[in-house]
Amino acid sequence: MGRGSEEIVRSVFRSGLWVRAAHTVLTWSITLVLFLHDTDLRRCEQRGELLLPVLFFLLVVLSVLLYFAVSLMDPGFVLKDALRYSHGSLVSLERHMIPDSSMPRLRRCGYCLLLQPMRARHCASCGHCVNCVGERNHRVFVLYLSVQLFTLLWATHIALSGFSTAASWEHWFRLHVFLLGALSVVGVFSLVVLILLGCHLYLASVNSTTWEFMSRHRVSYLKNMSDEENPFDRGVLCNLWTFFCLCRAEIWERVYYKNSNNNSA
Repeated sequence: MGRGSEEIVRSVFRSGLWVRAAHTVLTWSITLVLFLHDTDLRRCEQRGELLLPVLFFLLVVLSVLLYFAVSLMDPGFVLKDALRYSHGSLVSLERHMIPDSSMPRLRRCGYCLLLQPMRARHCASCGHCVNCVGERNHRVFVLYLSVQLFTLLWATHIALSGFSTAASWEHWFRLHVFLLGALSVVGVFSLVVLILLGCHLYLASVNSTTWEFMSRHRVSYLKNMSDEENPFDRGVLCNLWTFFCLCRAEIWERVYYKNSNNNSA
């Protein structure tokens, strides 16, 4: 295999192509099982009542489209010692630095050698420094989790409606083996998505990133603060309003400087 081919293979794996393909195949396989077995969906089709089957199908399509939107869109990559700001335009970090000795010094990434804006961290999966751990696609990710959770819970209800009695356990298992497998996968994913959604709603409500929450003692601009202190927290309502309703990125160095000065005053 030549060098060019190796680069293509590494690029394919790095881009998450196989993960997206597996997610899509698994989603439509489970959907097919739910439609082919004697579930509420199948019974509605047989009676000519197509509203619920069509709605469920469209909900699955929406969840897949949101998954691709989250995984393919720019999460806020740091480019050329700059950060994304104000609807995608690039603003130089140096122009917005605060000349104050109390401000933590920004560091250069050991992998990209780029000057990292505050709240950015290098992602080993995509090979880039990401601004605010996905600042640009975080709300879309939460929307995806919400739609996915509703779809999974509905799929659980549909799967349960397809089980019926049989003469023996062996016959029952052969009759429902695919439905049982679909229910098991849906149940596990429902729990995972519920936990993820709860965690990210909490992080949004306190204006914290996953890295800041999990590794606070290692974050240069937080490790000297108490556990209850968050220089980016503006209150639950304001945090949620900013997260869901404002389509712009923040210059976190200025927010940090402003809130730190207010707390020390």
